[in-house]
Amino acid sequence: MIGRSPTFVQEIQKIELVSTCDVGVLICGETGTGKELVARAIHYLSSRHKSSFLPVNCGAIPSELAENEFFGHSQGAFTGAGNARPGLVEEADRGTLFLDEVDSLPLLVQTKLLRFLQDGSYRRLGSTRERASDVRLIAATNTDIQEAVDRGKLRQDLYYRLNVVAINLPPLRDRPEDIPLLIRHFLHRYSQELKRPICEFDDEGMAALVQYDWPGNVRQLQHVVQRAVVLAGDCERIPWHDSLLPGNEESVEVEPFKQAKAKVVESFERSYVEKMLAAHYGNISRAAHAAKKNRRAFWELIRKHKIDVGRFAASL
Repeated sequence: MIGRSPTFVQEIQKIELVSTCDVGVLICGETGTGKELVARAIHYLSSRHKSSFLPVNCGAIPSELAENEFFGHSQGAFTGAGNARPGLVEEADRGTLFLDEVDSLPLLVQTKLLRFLQDGSYRRLGSTRERASDVRLIAATNTDIQEAVDRGKLRQDLYYRLNVVAINLPPLRDRPEDIPLLIRHFLHRYSQELKRPICEFDDEGMAALVQYDWPGNVRQLQHVVQRAVVLAGDCERIPWHDSLLPGNEESVEVEPFKQAKAKVVESFERSYVEKMLAAHYGNISRAAHAAKKNRRAFWELIRKHKIDVGRFAASL
């Protein structure tokens, strides 16, 4: 767990606390933020660390096979079931079952999973025998989980059961101070794995990497650093080139502070003036009054950004 940003540290500090208690944990975060890494940390710090940690991508299980995957089946339960087969809850006995993309589970399986969480019992498909298993469930999602509940995609009672403690992992773009730490970690790791000299990025490269938006988060950064070490050969300093970043992403331009600030201010001014004009149907005097700006100064902003006032008046 590498990072020092306050939002990241605040969430990571929960790991040690929840590892000592068998309560439901819901890990939320975008793809690539390290949800499985957090789940593994909870498991290996807990009293269950000597038993299995089974990660399951719920979105990858066909809906018609999900019940069988989780609870197994008895011999002859369906055509082709020549032998009995245990499910994930049985295989994870005394260990931890990590459910990634939990909101992708079919509702029938959610219902049976809820019952299992309540009393630890389940039945294999085609069997009347009650079985028991001692499993800790940790769930994760990369979507807005409350929206999934509101849409009926995730049962509300299951959500409450899983979400006793929530760990919300921030995206990498919201913790830029951690990017250099992660880069150094991955440089050292891949230099050793690939038997290359321990290398570093030049100043231009480091600046570009810190300014990049990282839609794939830590996982994407990891792959970029790995690619850079491979292409660097025996060089100890990696010369920067935009091609090191994904080809389908825009090249990163390292702008001076003043220039970058001017772009943000310009975008804000245009957006604000247009919103005020829209709210007052193109009436400049009323828009300026609402903005608490002198009418002449407000008009100058309209001229500066070449805003067509008529298109707002036409909406009356």
